[in-house]
Amino acid sequence: MCCFSGTQLVQSVSKTRIFGRQEKKLQHLIYSMSIVASDAVAMVLPVPVVPGGPDDAMKFADFSGYPKVFDDLELGFRPPVTVYRGSPAALPALPKPVLEVKQVGAYEASFVPTIADFSRLDARFRLPDDVWKKLPGYAAFGFAVFKLRAGAQDVHPMAFSFPTARPGHVFFPTLHIHDGEVHAKEHFDHTLYLQGENLNLNPGWQGSPGVAMNHVKCEQTHHFVLPEMHVHRRRIYGKHANGDIVLKPLV
Repeated sequence: MCCFSGTQLVQSVSKTRIFGRQEKKLQHLIYSMSIVASDAVAMVLPVPVVPGGPDDAMKFADFSGYPKVFDDLELGFRPPVTVYRGSPAALPALPKPVLEVKQVGAYEASFVPTIADFSRLDARFRLPDDVWKKLPGYAAFGFAVFKLRAGAQDVHPMAFSFPTARPGHVFFPTLHIHDGEVHAKEHFDHTLYLQGENLNLNPGWQGSPGVAMNHVKCEQTHHFVLPEMHVHRRRIYGKHANGDIVLKPLV
């Protein structure tokens, strides 16, 4: 789920990219997007944390030094180069790099353990109480809150780990609330990346031909991306049912 405080302040959200990996009782998430906002806003990502934990149960990682991690993840899915006898191989065009974030630490991050704890945040960065009344399924969730500056920006990756209440699952927060309302369908512009084993992957997921270390600077990912594992990718674009995406373990 991706929702914003000050719903009238957000003009557009696009190019959302999310990486997820489950590790024993933890889940790791990396999140990036492009946003246009007329004033500073907070993005709220509800996640299934183990309830009753301490205020520092969620651990944030600074990816401002590796803003192109998603570009490198995407490189793992380039089509192979075909070599024709008697002529040079045509190299595939590389994707254009995203604009580098110049402001180091482009946001402030907070962990909100429960809905009730939103009262401890600055009032500007809270969501209306009636939003949560419409979403009873999130009553036991915790929340990662990122305070973003005004203007048009490609947000450098936001990353955090949390003790998950759903061991063996990988949770992608993809339910949209951009205008204060929960709509049955929403426009998606998402690319999801995954590392994991023994997960029930539907046909929409594509595996990378090689392992992550072939393209990703794994030593710069705070151990979020494992070098010797393959990566899976799923692209979601257009109108779809509005909800989170959860990968379950194989039975």
